[in-house]
Amino acid sequence: QVQLVESGGGLVQAGGSLRLSCVFSGSIFSINAMGWYRQAPGKERELVANIINESRTNYADSVKGRFTISRDNAKNTMYLQMNSLKPEDTAVYYCHQNRWGFDYWGQGTQVTVSS
Repeated sequence: QVQLVESGGGLVQAGGSLRLSCVFSGSIFSINAMGWYRQAPGKERELVANIINESRTNYADSVKGRFTISRDNAKNTMYLQMNSLKPEDTAVYYCHQNRWGFDYWGQGTQVTVSS
């Protein structure tokens, strides 16, 4: 059973930074894609950033230049470094993986950016 556990969320002022972590179980060799999604109140869940086949990275236009996704295979951990945070970044952030066509999600971590 694959498990994903996020941490690192919290309350931060606009312009501040946070780093989210996602520790996952299972073999890294079965991962096709991994990334971060977020869902704000009243809105649909949206892609923030992901890594495809360990090489190609994608970012939502709204976070380009401010957020950086990375992974540490030795630690089975994925990160999302978030800089220059804005109030509109406020949401629950979810870790996601796709393994052989199956989607796995973490429980989510709240990020709140005050103005």
